[in-house]
Amino acid sequence: MRTTMFPRLTALAALPLAMAAAQVQAEEMAIATILPEDMSNNEVYPALIQFKNLVETRTDGEITVSIFGNSQLGSEVETASEVQGGRTLQSTIITTGAMSSFYDDYQLMTAPFIFDNWRQAWAFFDGEWFADFMSGTIDETNMRYLGTFDDGGGFVAFTNNERPIKTVEDLEGLNIRTEENPGHVAIMKSLGASATPLPWGEVITALETGLADGQFNAPVLNTTFNFDEVTDYTTLTGHVYNSAAWLVSEEWFQSLTEEQQQAIVTSAREAIAIGHGMSGALATASWVESCERFEECYIMPPEERARMAEIATPAWKEWIVNDFGIEEEKVDAFLAEVARVGEAVVENDMANYGQ
Repeated sequence: MRTTMFPRLTALAALPLAMAAAQVQAEEMAIATILPEDMSNNEVYPALIQFKNLVETRTDGEITVSIFGNSQLGSEVETASEVQGGRTLQSTIITTGAMSSFYDDYQLMTAPFIFDNWRQAWAFFDGEWFADFMSGTIDETNMRYLGTFDDGGGFVAFTNNERPIKTVEDLEGLNIRTEENPGHVAIMKSLGASATPLPWGEVITALETGLADGQFNAPVLNTTFNFDEVTDYTTLTGHVYNSAAWLVSEEWFQSLTEEQQQAIVTSAREAIAIGHGMSGALATASWVESCERFEECYIMPPEERARMAEIATPAWKEWIVNDFGIEEEKVDAFLAEVARVGEAVVENDMANYGQ
């Protein structure tokens, strides 16, 4: 009798350990992105690889991270909807248009000419004000904000078939393809151009057929998708700053231990820093390539950017307050913080290195 019971007792004794092991193995963090699983042509995937390494090391394997790139798990809206439940997908990275469909206030990021340089953008996105601003995603979307990537390098460049864009007058009469975003339409119209909102898949055909004279995107997209083959001129204006928000299921996040939550947050912040640097490098290299491939390239100087901003910003503000419905006080606070951060970056540089 004893010999027949020992195996059973041994199995029962081992059951809690087996259950614990199963629970550890089941704690997976799946992350979706529309970008390719490529270490060299985008900033998000390398950053996520570093995040994976950090989290799995810091949690001693209690959390395993899986990355699904190239829209494997669906569109940005589809993956974000899945993350809200947090059952099969725990995290996603979505760009401005998709983010605004879940969190209205993110439409503020369509503001024209908000940043003068990358360091101002990074200081703003990584600062306390923006973190507090994005904390609203928890209540409104059941998703927690982890950080902001610079989509394609952030700053955009025009490409067009008619003439180099060196002043605001050069935009007069041009028909510019925009995203299907009324904020971008308002900006183009204020600068004297007409706007043709089109989905991404129709852009090349529109340029080939003359439906649109030009478009704007980050330089890395302009070279990756060979816009030099359908347009002749490119101008780096940075009139729009493209960004992508990194979100995690709040329900899933709250199911973690405090130590695991800390591993997620601190690892995400390091991954975001890596993404910032890589996006800047990719955008710079792509701009150099643009100047080799387009018939003519031009970087708009600060004075003309400021002149265009004086025209575009009031028009955009009127749209976002009166048509989109964001309170004017919230818009003013947003613009004021952007300006404050820009001034602080310069002041701190001079205080630390200019004395």
